Amino acid sequence: MNPDQHSRTITERVTVAGGELVQFVKGLIADGSVRRLVIRRPNGAQLLDVPLTAGFAVGGVVTLFAPILAAVGAIAALVAKFEVDIERLDTEFDERDHRPR
Repeated sequence: MNPDQHSRTITERVTVAGGELVQFVKGLIADGSVRRLVIRRPNGAQLLDVPLTAGFAVGGVVTLFAPILAAVGAIAALVAKFEVDIERLDTEFDERDHRPR
C-alpha cells in the first residue's frame, strides 16, 4: 500500500539558533518522515527549500546529503536565528474520516 493513500502532510515551523542549525537538519534527515525542509530568516525570507524523500535517509544515507548540509552550514554562519518549516508525512490520519486515527 502506498503511504500517501492513507496519510496527510503536516507542516510545523520551528525557530533554531544558527549554531544548532546543521545538527538540527541532520536529525531531521535521519528521521526519515520529513518530506521537505524550508529554511527562512526570521523576517520570512526563504533561504533554502529542500525536498526529501520520506524514508530515504536510512542507515548512514545522511552522507548523500553532504552538499545540502554544507549549504546549511554556510547559511548558518550568516544569521543568528532561523525559522525551519518541516513538512512531514502523518500516517496517523484517516483520509476517509478526515480525522486522526
